[in-house]
This record gives sequence, structure tokens and C-alpha cells, in this order.
Amino acid sequence: MALLTTCFAAVLMLTSGCTTVRSNLGTTDSGCYLGLPAATKSVHSVGRLSGVHRVRLTQLKKSFPGLLASLQVEATRQQVCLFAFSGSFTAASVSKPRGRPDGHLAVVVLSTPANELIGTVILNHLPLRFGHSHIGLLAEVKGGGGTAVS
Repeated sequence: MALLTTCFAAVLMLTSGCTTVRSNLGTTDSGCYLGLPAATKSVHSVGRLSGVHRVRLTQLKKSFPGLLASLQVEATRQQVCLFAFSGSFTAASVSKPRGRPDGHLAVVVLSTPANELIGTVILNHLPLRFGHSHIGLLAEVKGGGGTAVS
């Protein structure tokens, strides 16, 4: 009986190491999800999360120069995390507003890994494709009565 217990414990220890390696989303955007509370706070808990994306500033400036034109990003910063929210937004309804005075989308730009708010850009359409918007997270924030999706 002791041998059986020892073998069972050994199998559990060996297999538990396999699962911890794969406990993230499997994308480079995974680390950005730590900034979700800060991003939600910057849109004052209004709207629906459309997606999260980590992007290199060089790529963002090349592809969408207007998105960062009004943001003051440190020259040494290499990546930022973008959080897209859909809803109805005005410059008065978000923190550190940039872009249009109002719109149906707000893209929150956070530094990484510190998750400090750089700015919230108000838009009418997303300049990037956002994915993995609500895997295991609350898809909607206050005002929408969201449900957890796994």
C-alpha cells in the first residue's frame, strides 16, 4: 500500500509540472491582461472589452502613425499594451483622453510591464485587429451586465 501511495504521488508531481507551463493564453498578449483593472478604470468601468493587444511601438508608429501622434510615450519604451473597449465615449468620460472628442471605441494605452496609463484614444473604428478578448474574463464591464466566458 505504501508503494502504491508513493507511485501515485510521484505521478502527480510529474504531471503537475506539465500543466503549469501551459497556463497562459499562448500568445504574446497574455502579460497585458495584468493591466485589465487599470484599463477598465481609465474608461470608468463603462463599455465592453473588445480585445487586448501587445504591440511594439515601432510597428504601431509605422502602421498607424495617427494612433500615437498625441500620446507622450517615452523614447526608451519598446512595447505597450492596448485595450479596446466599445461603447459610447467622450473626452470627459475617460482618463487622459486623446483623439476625437467622442466616439464608439476607446483604446487604452498602458505601459508594460508597469501598467501605467499613457492615454485613452477615442475612435470610431479600430486600427488594429484585437483578439482573445474575454477568455476566462468578464467580457463586459459595469453597465452591461456581463457574463463570465471560459
